[in-house]
Parts: sequence; C-alpha cells; structure tokens
Amino acid sequence: MRALRILLVVVVILGGLFVIADRIAVAFAENEAADRLRTTENLSSTPDVSINGFPFLTQAAAGELDDVEVAMEDYEAGDGAEKVRIADLRAHLKGVEFSGDFSSATAATATGTATIGYDELMKSAKSEPTDIAPGVTAQVVGLSDGGNGKIKVALQATVFGIELPRPVDVLSSVAVKDDKVEVVADGLPKIAGRQFAESRLRAITDFQQTIEKLPGDIELDKVEAAKDGVEISVKGSDVRLAG
Repeated sequence: MRALRILLVVVVILGGLFVIADRIAVAFAENEAADRLRTTENLSSTPDVSINGFPFLTQAAAGELDDVEVAMEDYEAGDGAEKVRIADLRAHLKGVEFSGDFSSATAATATGTATIGYDELMKSAKSEPTDIAPGVTAQVVGLSDGGNGKIKVALQATVFGIELPRPVDVLSSVAVKDDKVEVVADGLPKIAGRQFAESRLRAITDFQQTIEKLPGDIELDKVEAAKDGVEISVKGSDVRLAG
C-alpha cells in the first residue's frame, strides 16, 4: 500500500509538472505568434493570440493547432486612398499548420467579425454639398444606427443659400457586394416639401466602402448596422497568416 501511495504521489506531481510545462509552452507560443503576426501584417500594435485546447505540447509536436483565436484593434485594411480603419477584428481559426519557428502558418478555415465605426464609414459618404436641383444642394452629415439592421443617413440640405433647420433622415440597407460594404437608401425623402430626381438624390445617399487586404485574404461575408458601426462577418479557407 505504501508503495502504491508513493506511486500515486509521483504520478500527481509529474502530472502537475506536465500541466505547468504545457501552460508555459503555450504562453511562449502565443507571444511568438503574436509578434510574428504583427511583423508580417505590419500592424501598429501587437495582436492578442489565444491557442485553445489541451494539451498544447502534443499539438505542437504534430505541427498543427486545433483552435486559435486572434484579436486585432485599429487594423488598417486596403492601401493608398482606399484605406479603412477596422476598430476591432476577431478571427477564429481551425486546423492551423505552422512551422517550428512560427515563420509560416496556414489555417484550414477561418471565421470572424470586423467592426467599422460610423465615423470611418463617413469617409466614403458624399459629405460635400452636391447640387440636386438649381439652387438646392444636399450632403451627408452623419451616419448612425437606424435599428433593425438599418443605417440612418442624415442629409443636410441648403435651398437658395438657406440651410434647412434640421437634417432629413434616410433609412438605408447595408450589404456586402464583392469586397465592398454597400449602403443603399430604402426610400428617398422629400426635401423642403419637394421630391427631387431619384438619380440625383441617390448619388448622395448611396455609397460603397471598399475593404481589401484583410489578414490572410479573408473575405467579407455578411454585414449589418449596429450601435457603434457596421459589424461584418468574415470567412476564409487556406488562410495564410505568416510566411
């Protein structure tokens, strides 16, 4: 019995040491992966990388991680004049194959979310006064949550040099079209009691925001309006994160 108790104590101690070693190893791997991702994606800050599943060491030995989560803040998608700041980008990766030094990593599948604030989306809206009729101009002065997945577009009109006392709100639908977030008015309002040409109004109310060069070339899937901005679902397969 005494020998059995000693054996059990040894097993418990070794098990505890294995768990400690495993957690130390996963913490090191998360830090290394985050640093590598910051470098390869040219990020302004280090992302948060979480490697899920236990034990980590057996996954590492096989060179493939079952489940990895990555979170980035203030990610700039696109390049040149088409850059857009994504306030919060979160990706859930499955089947991540990686090299020993984390210089290359590819996920079999990826899903996630990206949030773009209304202030950032405004950069693509028609915010300069635009003629809609002789002596009448209109411009987008604000975007906000319109409820039920809609965007509220605020239009400010000026009639013969006199600015109307308050903006006109237009409820708009938002959708993904190719690599763009597209905002389209559900209906067009009267301004100062008049109905203006639809094509002229839509040239102001309707617009697109291109979103390219997301990490690993993940793609836009779905989008809907939310309290602080538009929330986009993203997805991808064979997503290359490094290397």
